[in-house]
Amino acid sequence: MSKVLERCAMTEGNPKWEDAVSRVRPLYTRQNETRTPFFRDYTRIIHSSAFRRLKHKTQAFFSPQSDHICTRIEHVLHVESISTAISNSLGLNGELVRAIAIGHDLGHSPFGHKGEKVIDAISRAETGESFWHEKNSLFFVDCIELLENSERKRQNLNLTYAVRDGLICHCGESVRNHLFPREDKIDLSSISVPGKVDPFTYEGCVVRMADRISYVGRDIEDAVSLGILGADKLAELTELVGRFTGNKINNTIIINYLIQDLCLSSSPENGICFSEATDEFFAMLRKFNYENIYRVPRVTRADAYFELIIRSIFDLLYSVYDGDNTMRRLAEFTGDYPQFGKAFLDWLDCYRTGPRADNLLNPPVFDPAIKQDYARAILSYIAGMSDKYAIDSYNEIISF
Repeated sequence: MSKVLERCAMTEGNPKWEDAVSRVRPLYTRQNETRTPFFRDYTRIIHSSAFRRLKHKTQAFFSPQSDHICTRIEHVLHVESISTAISNSLGLNGELVRAIAIGHDLGHSPFGHKGEKVIDAISRAETGESFWHEKNSLFFVDCIELLENSERKRQNLNLTYAVRDGLICHCGESVRNHLFPREDKIDLSSISVPGKVDPFTYEGCVVRMADRISYVGRDIEDAVSLGILGADKLAELTELVGRFTGNKINNTIIINYLIQDLCLSSSPENGICFSEATDEFFAMLRKFNYENIYRVPRVTRADAYFELIIRSIFDLLYSVYDGDNTMRRLAEFTGDYPQFGKAFLDWLDCYRTGPRADNLLNPPVFDPAIKQDYARAILSYIAGMSDKYAIDSYNEIISF
């Protein structure tokens, strides 16, 4: 395949290059630095705590006993692999693609999309703001995730504009075909709805499409392994997929078919896209997954449990609020909940207004004396939890 988008790659010489590699503030430099700006972003992301926690977060199926069922971190790696394959074929900047892909779900909540919906409902009620993981991924890299610099001072990830833009604009649930990068560098904090703003770069468009490709086939494969798809539904799926890929199906076949079609169909004139036939095929496949995998009782039965855990954690921490006395009340709270309470108190101490550790360079994020700010802090803390940590916290809450 010819590298049809090579002239559009986000490399030096692209008219948008300076905007793409810009950062909110200068990042420290070292002598003989061998990494490009986007590769520095990639390494900063993989060294973050949020990235490490992805291995214990739900992708589609909660707490699988099998080591071979996909978790959130595997999904992220699948998106990176698919994005890189597409980028290499089209002639785009692979380092930018990899950085966006590896960080795109840093802000995902515990318990998958159900956890996201519960946090969103609480956030709307208590702060008047919506919660969606794409926006939270940007918030985490801008404000929450901390790394030590060369002087042992902790500061936020301070990623390039192009990577930050790719995180908030990745929305894999968007079903729109023919993605073109937008021209203007906008204030990313002004984006208020997921999937409505196109990425700033072609590389960001690739990750958005790769996110769609990565989960649709893998979730089918996992559903078969777990016995969620019975013989009748598997036969129905085989007939559906077979019209496009032949009469044998697995994750590899589906992913290869979608990648090949997207690479052949994409161009400066068409944008990043599937052919019309494959776009229709993808829509049918996605519909099948929702009807026969994501919404079946065996998968949704745990939803009430997820909501109980998240709301219990939020309600207990929220009950501690006492205006200017909130931090003192939290310190007292640790007497009843020594592990859970102290962990939240120490976390909030890193991000609050007021006295802070000398080695923290990031600006304050929350004022615990303001009720809405305190609610935002609790929700940010919960959103960063792994499934296991959320369950352990809940168990401490209900134990004596």
